[in-house]
Amino acid sequence: MPILEMAAKFGTYAVMAVILIFALGVVTLRNIFHCALCLAAALIGTAVLYVAFRAEYLAAIQILLYVGAVVTLIIFAIMLTEHLAGKTVRQNNSQSPLAIAGLLGFVALLTVVILKTPWPVTQTALKAKVSVMALGEALMGTYVFPFEVISIILIAALIGTVVIAKKDAPEERL
Repeated sequence: MPILEMAAKFGTYAVMAVILIFALGVVTLRNIFHCALCLAAALIGTAVLYVAFRAEYLAAIQILLYVGAVVTLIIFAIMLTEHLAGKTVRQNNSQSPLAIAGLLGFVALLTVVILKTPWPVTQTALKAKVSVMALGEALMGTYVFPFEVISIILIAALIGTVVIAKKDAPEERL
C-alpha cells in the first residue's frame, strides 16, 4: 500500500474519530451552548469528510445549510432563552438506561444490516458523475417542496423561541 494512500486513510479515520468525540460532546455536555458548539464542530467535520471523498458540492451545502443556518438558529434560540441553565432546571433525566439499551439495539441492528448487505462496486458506478447543474435542477424542481417545509419549520421554531423569551422577560413600562 503506497504511503500516500495510507496517510489518506489515516487522516479520514482521524477526522471520523474527531467527529465522534464532538458528537458525544453534543449529548453529554451539561452546558447547552457548548453542546451547540460541539454540533457545529461535528457538522464541519462531516463537511471535511465530504471534501476528502471528492464531494465538494455537498461540503459547501453542509457548511451553508447546517452550520450556517441551522446551528446559527439553534445558538440564536439558546441566547434568546434566559433561564436555560438556572438551578431549577433539571440537568439530567432517569431515561439513561433505556436510551443506552435503545442505542445498543440500534447498533446491533445496523451491524447486521451492514454485514448482510452486498456492496457491489462496478466501474460504471465509479465513473458516474452528477453535475452541479443536475443537482440544482433536482433541488429546485423535484425536491423544492421538502426544502420549503423545512424553512417553515425553522421559522416556526424561531418564532416560538422569541415568544418563550418574551414571556420570561419582565414587563417594562415606558
